[in-house]
Amino acid sequence: MAASTHTIFSKIRIAFFCGGLVWAALLTYVVHSFGFTWYIAFIDGCACTLLLGGACWLINNNLRYYQPGKGSYINIFIWCLALTAAATFGSRWALPYLVNNTIYVNFLAQSLTIRFFTNFLAIGWMALFSMIWYSQQEQKENEKRKAEAEKLARDAELYNLRQQLQPHFLFNSLNSINALIGFKPDEARKMIHQLSDFLRGTLKKDDQQLVPLTEELAHLQLYLDIEKVRFGHRLQTEISCDERCGEAKLPAMLLQPIVENAIKFGLYDTTDSVTVSIRAEMEDSYLALMVQNPYDPKTAKPRKGTGFGLSGVQRRLYLLFARTDLIETYADDNIFTTIIKVPQI
Repeated sequence: MAASTHTIFSKIRIAFFCGGLVWAALLTYVVHSFGFTWYIAFIDGCACTLLLGGACWLINNNLRYYQPGKGSYINIFIWCLALTAAATFGSRWALPYLVNNTIYVNFLAQSLTIRFFTNFLAIGWMALFSMIWYSQQEQKENEKRKAEAEKLARDAELYNLRQQLQPHFLFNSLNSINALIGFKPDEARKMIHQLSDFLRGTLKKDDQQLVPLTEELAHLQLYLDIEKVRFGHRLQTEISCDERCGEAKLPAMLLQPIVENAIKFGLYDTTDSVTVSIRAEMEDSYLALMVQNPYDPKTAKPRKGTGFGLSGVQRRLYLLFARTDLIETYADDNIFTTIIKVPQI
């Protein structure tokens, strides 16, 4: 951004210099057309252009650091008048020392009025251009700062969502390990290794990173292996994936809280085996993910919400894609279904 701004200002300086040369040439030609020699006309054109250029530089530089409010435009007008007077009467004072010609000095005195208004128009246009230019630059900087602040807030909220999720799962796993240590030490040791692999992969993932579905399912399998140690034969899983969506992208660790939710409410208040189904397929430009689990409507009450899992995922999808219609749930025939659609951008 700094390099780009420096390039823009360099181009403006070049344009300003070229404009000064054109103005000096035009003024030289006008003075020469009144019958003066090219030498006198050249001195007049260069001296007046230098004074006018200095006045334009001052008004431009002041407006670079000071943008007047709606009630302060009179200040700009006064600045323009003061700089015009300085440039005009500066030429009236300096040129007689540079050009020793009585006819020219009289011409200079008689042309002060037209020189004054011409300089005022040039300085006024420079002031107007500078106000528009620097106000636009300030607006762009404000928008950039606002976007950066919103991004920081979004990143912080995404991080907070993950921090809420991980301890919940970790405490459950540690409780299960504690229960297994006494009578199934081998299973407890196996679960510790699985938990270590899962958490190591979790820590490496960025909240805003999009990963292939195959990678997400591989990481999800680590979680399911841990849960199967916890629940034994009671937990069965079915995972099916359309061949077309193997390389589809989705936010990292999007499925884990949904599947955890399904396991929790599928196994809630029952001792029978439960099958959690996970399906993925492509629908137009969306990756559609469906998670299904059985539930008891008398105890699970999924229509009233299923805890942090769904709300956290919905909030995360909104932060990443600015949409609230990417997740839906419904219950039918004692089967609770969660459908997530991830845009493939």
